[in-house]
Amino acid sequence: METCLLPANAEGVRRAAELLQAGEVVGIPTETVYGLAANAWDEEAVRRIFVAKGRPQDNPLIVHIADREMLYEVAARVPEQALALADAFWPGPLTIILPRGPKVADAVCAGLDTVGIRMPSHPAAQAVIRASGLPLAAPSANRSGAPSPTDAKTVWEDMQGRLPLILDGGECQVGVESTVVSLAGDVPMVLRPGYVTPEQMSQVLGCPVQVAGAVTRQLQAGETVRSPGMKYKHYAPKAEVTIVRGDRDTFARYVAAHPAEGLFCLCFAGDEAVLEVPCVHYGTEQDPAAQAHDLFSALRRLDELGAKTVYARCPEMEGVGLAVYNRLLRAAAFRVVEP
Repeated sequence: METCLLPANAEGVRRAAELLQAGEVVGIPTETVYGLAANAWDEEAVRRIFVAKGRPQDNPLIVHIADREMLYEVAARVPEQALALADAFWPGPLTIILPRGPKVADAVCAGLDTVGIRMPSHPAAQAVIRASGLPLAAPSANRSGAPSPTDAKTVWEDMQGRLPLILDGGECQVGVESTVVSLAGDVPMVLRPGYVTPEQMSQVLGCPVQVAGAVTRQLQAGETVRSPGMKYKHYAPKAEVTIVRGDRDTFARYVAAHPAEGLFCLCFAGDEAVLEVPCVHYGTEQDPAAQAHDLFSALRRLDELGAKTVYARCPEMEGVGLAVYNRLLRAAAFRVVEP
């Protein structure tokens, strides 16, 4: 099909709403990454997302809403903890997993009895949801497995000919997907880390928020995929990525001792001073938010430069840094070395 790229102005929003109401898939900006949106009530429309992405059917989607009324339509039950988190972090980059309501298309939930819900803060995403009058199921707007797109140009490169419209709302502010927290169990549990941290949620809820083991390791046999980003290799460039733990000098020694064809380093600004191979930066060492913002564009830049092997300097695994590590870990297919 022919794909149109339109600015996220009033006319673009109107056209997006028409297409969504007609059961089509539309590329839209959010504050985290760009998404592929479809009517969350419409089974066939949601299945078109999976076809466009080449996404496995057992990988659930997140439903995006614009107000509390939609929350009560999408979720079968909304506990007080969910309302407290919504008051603190919505609109914003937090997805809350709750018992699913009966109107949600089965394909959204991948056979689960729960659904992930979030209220994006990007004004274009809000406008499209309101204009369509629909909750929107939307994963990231990339081919499955590739780095998520943080600008409309990248969505165009991945999705041209696979959907009728992409809205250009500029560069994404956050740069990694939303935090996913489940309130469906006995304790709040982070299934995918993001910009909203477990520590921040703990302060709001007045209780510990646990982090699922699969955030920093592969899913074990028999574990259920209850959130996007848990099971499969994700966010990966074409090169083979290996994460190297350690400070700058430790990283430099490892790189020097392990030459490889088409070798590039994915590192922090300033690290190139001690490295003798081409480098692509993803933020600065002391700024996890900048790392998150730059990560996916840096991974795509490695493809543009023809990298075949990438050694990635490991971020700190705290706060937003945990989200960066989680994405890098999946981009590296869980290859980590500690010299």
